[in-house]
Amino acid sequence: MTTLTLMAVHAHPDDEAIGTGGLLARCADEGIRTVLVTCTNGELGDQPGGVKPDHDDHDPSVVVAHRRAELERSCEILRVTHLEMLGYHDSGMMGWPQNDLPHAFWNTPLDEAAAAIAALMETYRPHVVVTYDENGFYGHPDHIQANRATLAAAAATAIPSKVYYTAVSKQAIGRMARHLLEVLPEKARDWQFDPNDPPFGVDESEITTVLDVSAYTKQKRASMAAHASQSENIEFLEMPEAMFDEFFGVEAFVRYRDETGAPVPETDLFAGLH
Repeated sequence: MTTLTLMAVHAHPDDEAIGTGGLLARCADEGIRTVLVTCTNGELGDQPGGVKPDHDDHDPSVVVAHRRAELERSCEILRVTHLEMLGYHDSGMMGWPQNDLPHAFWNTPLDEAAAAIAALMETYRPHVVVTYDENGFYGHPDHIQANRATLAAAAATAIPSKVYYTAVSKQAIGRMARHLLEVLPEKARDWQFDPNDPPFGVDESEITTVLDVSAYTKQKRASMAAHASQSENIEFLEMPEAMFDEFFGVEAFVRYRDETGAPVPETDLFAGLH
């Protein structure tokens, strides 16, 4: 019998922990093979010691090596079966001048990026593929490119039976922001949005699949913490444990493609495949 396989396509080291840490850990526990595809090296993240990418002392080669080690540690914690790094250059946040670099992932021809992911689909034959939505969840260019390339690869190979977008409802984002304003007011204000009207996320009515990962929140938090060089950007690590468990005990998804006929709403991404 063919081993059930999940492929998660993410943009940077640490995205796997934040967006799908519970899913990856739960799949490993259920005997499902997990393949993590990380599209960029994360060159434009913080350097160890908190050196920002716009600082003269920021050395991308140091950042790449360090973030690779952190990613491998995160994969150990989440028991990821296979890690595949495509090696593209981090494009930075939308509007950064690095968006225009010819070697940035954002500027990689779509057919090239899609072919790289398609080759991995041919190798691993994933039943379920997870990536970001068309807006890359919050408009990050590398997330958007990952979405485009993954969908093109899935269409070209016709291999995955189900394709999902990671999702967080606006309502959940609002609840989290209000809680953070109570316990971490200075950090939460950096988000600079109205908790009653978040500028990203989806409406709860659009979510098709909610996965219970409450048994894996410790692993998820540990996998986030493994990316220690980026800890300043991962506010969730400062949450009290009970609050973290409350908000990260479930992971939500929007089902984009399905060939199984499994009804929605779902509580299992592999519904119709077991």
